[in-house]
Amino acid sequence: MTTVALLGAGGKMGVRLSLNLAETDFEVRHVEVSEAGRARLKEAVGVDCVAQDAALDGAEVVVLAVPDTLIGKVATGIVDKLAPGTMVVILDAAAPYAGHLPERDDITYFVTHPCHPMIYHNEATEAARLDRFGGVAHPQGVVNALMQGPEEHYALGDTVARAIYAPVRQTYRVTVEQLAYLEPGLSETVCASLLVVMKQAMDECVKQGISEDCARDFLLGHMNILGAVIFGVQEGQFSDACNKAIEFGIPALMKDDWKRVFERDEIMASIQRIT
Repeated sequence: MTTVALLGAGGKMGVRLSLNLAETDFEVRHVEVSEAGRARLKEAVGVDCVAQDAALDGAEVVVLAVPDTLIGKVATGIVDKLAPGTMVVILDAAAPYAGHLPERDDITYFVTHPCHPMIYHNEATEAARLDRFGGVAHPQGVVNALMQGPEEHYALGDTVARAIYAPVRQTYRVTVEQLAYLEPGLSETVCASLLVVMKQAMDECVKQGISEDCARDFLLGHMNILGAVIFGVQEGQFSDACNKAIEFGIPALMKDDWKRVFERDEIMASIQRIT
């Protein structure tokens, strides 16, 4: 039985992970510094927390379910207490890629992050359809990176990832740098920003006297079919009018050099801002 120390167990993400780990054969030791977090964990999962040093003693895996801005501080505070060969699991690439993890050659750093449930799916149950974040009922993809450590540790990291993000449809192996291109690059800098712009565009239509319900229905419906065609989920062709609107719309909305957000320096600058 693998022993897992879960730091930040009473936080929003920590409780999600605790619920999933409770369904596994891992021996889990929960650590939470806040009184409110400990109460939340007890109510949601029915488990008590232990002192950090007791949790780390003999733990084979340490999961850091703490905010990006605290990863470096928390990791530095525990690194000298870990036995050689211990795996430290980080849930986002930002802090590792920014160099905030303390140096120690005889431990493993494993980075894992969920894809979240896809928009296009064929899930039959209501629970799966309503699980938009993942980790409850809708199988999702997960992205893993073995930052440092022996190759054989990848299998253990993958097993932990599949447990904390369950149910998992598929895992993908990348480097830490590649994961940083996915987030914050693809998911936040590009996707989240453009979705905010689309909401702002909808609001402009509402200002013209169109009801918000009508504008939202129209926008989300078109996002559905346009996205299905663009991403190859469904065969189809756009009308000549739509293609012409795209031809003129992209340069009107996007700077010519917008893809520079994927240059290494820009990715690092973005990560520095959030860590």
